[in-house]
Amino acid sequence: MLHHVSLEVAPDDVERSAEFFELLGFRRLPAPEPISPFVTWLERGRNQIHFIHTPEPTTPLLGHPALVAEDFDRTVAALRGAGFQVEDADELWGEPRAFALMPGGQRVELMAAPPPPSG
Repeated sequence: MLHHVSLEVAPDDVERSAEFFELLGFRRLPAPEPISPFVTWLERGRNQIHFIHTPEPTTPLLGHPALVAEDFDRTVAALRGAGFQVEDADELWGEPRAFALMPGGQRVELMAAPPPPSG
């Protein structure tokens, strides 16, 4: 089980980045006290996203987390309605996908459904 993904986020982008993930069904949770001034944690189900506050975040060109959006169309519309850029992507395994951009330019893949089980 993958527990969390850590993303570097500029301090000025933390609140808007948290809003981005809250539209994807995440909620904020407290980080451990010794590191809480330097991080923001969010959780959906058993998965977490950890923001590492850093003045010069690394933004990968292609690397990205991918999330299943249970109500894909509603989620894409909510992100666009909140002013986030969402780019449609080619369907895979017969399901729609898109890439949304966080405030710092990090890409997050949105999938209507996960790939079918292998084997």
